[in-house]
Formats: sequence, structure tokens, C-alpha cells
Amino acid sequence: MYTITLTKGVPDFSEGAVSFDEDGHLERGKTPTVMNPNDEFALRAALQTKVRHGGTAAVMSMGPPGYGEILQEAMRSVYADELYLLSDREMAAADTWATAITLATGIEKVAEQREQPDLVFAGFKTADGETGHTGPQACWCLDWPILTHVIALDVVEGTSTGNQNSRSSDDVDEEERTVRAKRLVEGDIEEIETVEAPLPAVIVTDPEFEPVYRRAEHRLTHKDLREETTERAKSHEDHLTTWDHADLNLDPDYIGLDGSPTIVSGVDPIPKPPSEREATMVEPDDESRMGEVLDELLPYAEGGRAAAGGD
Repeated sequence: MYTITLTKGVPDFSEGAVSFDEDGHLERGKTPTVMNPNDEFALRAALQTKVRHGGTAAVMSMGPPGYGEILQEAMRSVYADELYLLSDREMAAADTWATAITLATGIEKVAEQREQPDLVFAGFKTADGETGHTGPQACWCLDWPILTHVIALDVVEGTSTGNQNSRSSDDVDEEERTVRAKRLVEGDIEEIETVEAPLPAVIVTDPEFEPVYRRAEHRLTHKDLREETTERAKSHEDHLTTWDHADLNLDPDYIGLDGSPTIVSGVDPIPKPPSEREATMVEPDDESRMGEVLDELLPYAEGGRAAAGGD
């Protein structure tokens, strides 16, 4: 099996990490970049596939040279063997369509130079764009089947006798060249359906995705791979391939800002939190002031005291 997981670096939106200018606009240069949180689920799906079926796991990203650290983090997560970074100024400021064209071309180049991928994994959406477009659009460029909102690559089939004789059906049938998965269908009610697609295919994981390792041999393999990758990630540059638009034979008019049909009509600034919070200092040995603190806190504890059934 050969898999590629798509990942992206996004601004760290955790409290205290984000930097805004005086108008409330994000300052990317002053805000740390982290791996997109939703990509974690795609990485877990790729890792489960590698543990169960062996083969090679690769991770690919489009972004500036600093994304090498994002790929290093991804290598640790998915125990990847190979890393691919698509990077140059011509790719900058791309919308999801131009990004998808670039990623799909990178995947095709891997197929030409390395091996035809069996599965490409993508996260549900990014924390900075939240469109959910890139994975499906890259799949459209590749003209592959796609399974979206995947929550499990572990299909358990039961009999009519209350699942007592249930058995696990393999997620990937390498002889038949098919993949089976459970996907979440949202509507008036949430339903889960089992779907099958021919390989190669693109899988977009849902945030509800959970990896499953039922067999002892899989859990042992998982442990061995973790130990191997800990050493590999220390020198991730040795496993990193970087391609620019010329390497991919991409016309600059169709990628990056020039190749992006999206027009941003406006940006609403993010309200800045107060720079300072009011605080009253109380010394622990000041009984009077500590009593005031207790009086302030008691109303919030009333619910808990009532639930406890006493004073």
C-alpha cells in the first residue's frame, strides 16, 4: 500500500498565540504556524492503513519553506516514510482551487517518479479557511472516487443473531482493489452508512474518525513503527522532497494568486481581547478580605452544595 496524506500549516489560534494589527487583522508573520487540527484525523486513518497493510506512508503539503517543520510533525503522527513540500512564490496566495490543482499535480508526479498511490487522505477542513473544498477539489482533478465524512475504516459485519458472530471486514481488499468505510450522513437525523469504492481513491476524514487496532499484531506493529519514526523524524530533511512550479510543469497563470478565481469582497476584523484584565490582590492572611472573596464565590457554589444534599 502507498498512501499520501495532505496537510497544511495554519495560524495557531490558541489564546495568547494570535497576533493582530491595530485594525484587528491577523498578522501571519507574528503568529506561530501549527499543523491544521483536522488533519490529525486524516493522519490517524493513514497510520491505521499502514499498520494493517504495510507499505509506504507519505505526507504532502503546499506552503512556504517553513512548512518543513509541519511535515516533521506529521511524520511523527503518521510514522511517515516520505515527505513532499510543494513550495515557491508562484504558489503563494492560492485559493482552494489553485491549491487543489497544485496538490493533484504533485500527487501525479509522485505516481510517475515513485509509485501510484492507493489512497490519498485529507482532513475535513482547515482552521483558517473552513471551506472543506481542497480535498474534494484535488480528487476532482485526479478523477478518482471519493469517500467523505469517513468515521471508520473498520467495518464490522454481524449476523442475524444479535451480532454474536460478528466479524471484522477488512477496510482494504488489495486483491479486489477496493476500500470500504463507514461515513457519517447528516440530515434531519444522523445516519451511518457503509460505502465501497475502487482504488485509487480519496478519503476525507470526519472529526468523528477513530482508529481501531483490534489485533495484537497490529498493536505491536504500531509500537515498532513509533520507535522507528522517532529516529527518522530527527533528520526529516533527509526524507523531504521539495518541488517548485517548474518541477511540476505548472503554468504560473493557473496557480497561486493569478490562478485563484475566488474574490474576497471584504474581511471583518477580529475583536481584540483587552490587553489587561482587572485584578484585585488579596493576601491569604487578610481574614477580612478573604471573607469578601468567599462571599463572592459562594453564589457559584450553591448549585454544588444543593446537589450534595447538605450544607
